[in-house]
Amino acid sequence: MTELKVRIAPSPSGYLHVGTARTALFNWLFARAGGGKFVIRIEDTDAERTDADLVQPILDALAWLGMESDEDIVYQSQRQDSHRSFVNTLLESDCAYRCFCSKERLEKVREENRAKKLPPRYDRHCAGLSSAQIQEQLELGTPFVVRIKIPAGETTYHDLVLGDITRANTEIEDFVVARADGSALYNFAVVVDDHEMQITQVIRGNDHITNTFKQIHIYRALNWDPPEFGHVPLLLRPDKKKISKRLGDKDVAEYGAEGILPQAMFNFLCLLGWSPKDGREIMTRDEIIQAFSVAGINANNPVFDEQKLLAFNKEHLKSADIQQLYDLIAPDLVSAGVIDRDWLKETANQDFVKSTIDLMRERLRVTKDFAQLAAYFFTDNFEYDEKGVARQFTPDSAGRLDTLADRFEALESFDKDSLEQALDALATEQDIKRAALIHPARLAVSGMTMGPGLYDLLVTIGQERTVERLRRAVAFVRELKHDPVTE
Repeated sequence: MTELKVRIAPSPSGYLHVGTARTALFNWLFARAGGGKFVIRIEDTDAERTDADLVQPILDALAWLGMESDEDIVYQSQRQDSHRSFVNTLLESDCAYRCFCSKERLEKVREENRAKKLPPRYDRHCAGLSSAQIQEQLELGTPFVVRIKIPAGETTYHDLVLGDITRANTEIEDFVVARADGSALYNFAVVVDDHEMQITQVIRGNDHITNTFKQIHIYRALNWDPPEFGHVPLLLRPDKKKISKRLGDKDVAEYGAEGILPQAMFNFLCLLGWSPKDGREIMTRDEIIQAFSVAGINANNPVFDEQKLLAFNKEHLKSADIQQLYDLIAPDLVSAGVIDRDWLKETANQDFVKSTIDLMRERLRVTKDFAQLAAYFFTDNFEYDEKGVARQFTPDSAGRLDTLADRFEALESFDKDSLEQALDALATEQDIKRAALIHPARLAVSGMTMGPGLYDLLVTIGQERTVERLRRAVAFVRELKHDPVTE
């Protein structure tokens, strides 16, 4: 029994955008769910569009999503001798022919067809050339391309996603499989590569359906069994245009640089055109593999919504491994000037960063948020939120915060329960609501009006720094010129 093997074949004419990444993901899931292999082929034969410098960024983006090739990466440009060999096989079997038509003649044929309101197809002028006529042109050195002969009738194949699809063969002209220099064109090179790599299923975007029919004709002409084909829905932008590198849609790696977790992007992309039977959304990679089936792919083109991606990322941040988050966030803190790189060499400081990340993770949408939202954990020299000052730093709050600092300083155990009891006791003594202490205290120790639970925040900052920040706020409030605040 042939081993299941699928591939993704990006062309280095641009970075890896989310549309190609989602197609790669479906192939990877299909391989993992079926116990097969996922391989990568770089389609770099188009010299005009290929940029060798883009190959590694494409591989890096796939690796970021956790999709690496199970075999050595294949470079199509290194397989051109094989392509040429099978072009000759087609010519020898009379399944293809040399076309000596000039560009001018081809354009004239197209114009005549347009005038007749016919598809601008080739008229098979060279299909009937005799051996003598062909030899004459070869001796003259007339340049030629190689065209495959499309038989009469119709072609049907079973699509893994869309079911049976039939096309009349008249809808396809005798298309070119090799250029004048002998190099193979896309559809022919793909067939040869897929066959020799023993690809068993080809899963790609539904904009390739026409190519599939062309490729089936090549398989038949070479007397090879085609793989199974499945065509997945295309990703659309919010303006309903197809996501593509030509429209400037950004590199998948940019999302990582902006603070999106790879597991969140993986989870989000797989649900664009596929869904598990139980309707779950937030899933781990292993859960997705267990649930994945091509039968769950639907034909409707989904919209790539970055706001929904952020919602997925927020959920994955809550459950992400703390070391993964530390590895992503610590460099951001250094580059933002919040902490010094040398400071991080101490294990205790690394542990402190991890504890702050763990405390703040539920408030983050992307990892990049942390450096801004949590800078106050690492410096006592922060400013207070202006609106918070107007509402919370009233003349009465100075005395309350001063007394609260005394109570906190006197605690033998600086834990959540002790802090809560001390604050509640002071509120009772002064006959005020707890909020009259909680909100000014939060502003005093963090400079912000919102954040994690106050007692968790204070425990993380520590007793000494909490007391110092409260006293700093007291001095700040007493120097304020207070205007009446309308409640």
